[in-house]
This record gives sequence, structure tokens and C-alpha cells, in this order.
Amino acid sequence: MASSFESSTKTIPDFGSVPRHVAIIMDGNGRWAKKRLLPRIAGHSRGVETVRGAVRHCLARGIGYLTLFAFSSENWRRPADEVSLLMQLFARALMQEVSRLEANGVRLRIVGDLSRFDAELQALIHAAERKTAANDKLTLTIAANYGGRWDIVQAINRMAVEHPEKQGRWTEDDLAPYLSMSYAPEPDLFIRTGGEERISNFLLWQLAYTEFHFTGTYWPEFDSAAFDQAIASYQKRERRFGRTSEQLLTGEDGAAGGEDFPAEANA
Repeated sequence: MASSFESSTKTIPDFGSVPRHVAIIMDGNGRWAKKRLLPRIAGHSRGVETVRGAVRHCLARGIGYLTLFAFSSENWRRPADEVSLLMQLFARALMQEVSRLEANGVRLRIVGDLSRFDAELQALIHAAERKTAANDKLTLTIAANYGGRWDIVQAINRMAVEHPEKQGRWTEDDLAPYLSMSYAPEPDLFIRTGGEERISNFLLWQLAYTEFHFTGTYWPEFDSAAFDQAIASYQKRERRFGRTSEQLLTGEDGAAGGEDFPAEANA
């Protein structure tokens, strides 16, 4: 079992002016609805339309991976009626959107602890993943009942079961294949809409060297222009991965490798 993508703490990953992988916390649906005197679920319904636009934009810009945080492991703390409506909306979106995704060459993956969902929703998830499994223009990942700490713990547990002989000597390379998104490169760009500036237990392992972009725009209003602003912000960043600015200017890669690779300095 092996992860097919490089680790940003072990090597200097390939990257370009267009991010290969964008991860988004789709925040602000409820507040968008509240400003319009609408029920919160109306904001979530409108947010599904924004997801369609984001998928189209990724296809047009050549972004290969889009990961969306739809429902966190902490979101079960919300009012029971809102959670129930969110589950219904999730099921309806799966039924309505999968054919469109398939037609546009989009592969759908759902990551998270799916065991808490009812049997019908789990069946819809597995059917959607199977139906789109051969597509390769864009991998759309929906994180549902997902938490970054859960991801790391479940990876450790699975690794320990399969490799008990290495107890006490496990490495990052040993753990990486068991993470829920081992099939994708680490995100180049993380976006959070809605004005909050935190990662809220999302992709804690994978965001180690990701560039962050926070915007006050609510998710239902996050259109192609807002997406391009985030990409433009990313394009202005100096991605050093532990190196100095001088090394970038001289073309030194500084790839010491392994645990000897220096930590990022504020230089």
C-alpha cells in the first residue's frame, strides 16, 4: 500500500501558477440566508448551486482536485432539525448531481466517517462513487462527517493493525497511505469563505504547506470572480517549503529530504 503523491515535508512538491488542488470550507450559508430573512436551509440549498459553479470553474481552469468541507464531525452539535434537513439535502444532491458529474468527466469521492449516516445515504454515496470512478478530468471530494483529528487517528489505527511489526518505528511514509485523501496531492490553495479565519479541524495533516486565502464573501455568493481572486492571491505567494528566498533566486532546491529537512523560517 503506497501513497502516489509526494509529501511537502519530505520533498519539494511540483506546483504551478494554477493550483493543482484547491480545498474549500464553504462557510456562510446560514448567515447569507439570515440576511435575507430566509431559513438557514435556504442558504445551504443555494450553496449547492455554488458548488456547481466551482466545479465548472475548476474544469475551465485545469484544476485537477477540488475538496469541499460539507459537514464536519462537529456539525452534529447543530440543532437536530437543521442536521436532518442537511442530510436530506445531501441525499438529494447525490441523486440529482451524479449524472451531471459523470457527463463532465468528474470523479466523486466522499471522505469521512460514513458509518453515522443512515443506510440509504450510505448506499447513495457508494453508488455515486462507483458511477464516476472512471472519470479523470477533475476529482471532486466531499468531506462529510469528516474531522482532521479523526482522519489521523483512523490512519494510525489501520496502520498499526496492518504493520504491527514496526511498532515504535513508524514513519510519515508509513502513515500517509492510510489517510482518507491519500489518492490526492496535498492542497496548494485553501479557501475559507464567510469571514472566519480558522481551519476548523479540516485536513490537519494535508494543509502543512498549503497557501491560505480567507474571504468575507459568503459561500452562496462565491462566484467565478471570487474564485479567480483567490487564485490570483495564490499566484503572488512565494512557496519556499522551508527554503530561503535567496535559494529560490539562485535555483537551489535545498532538498535535504527526510527528517533532516529544515523547518520554515520567517525569513
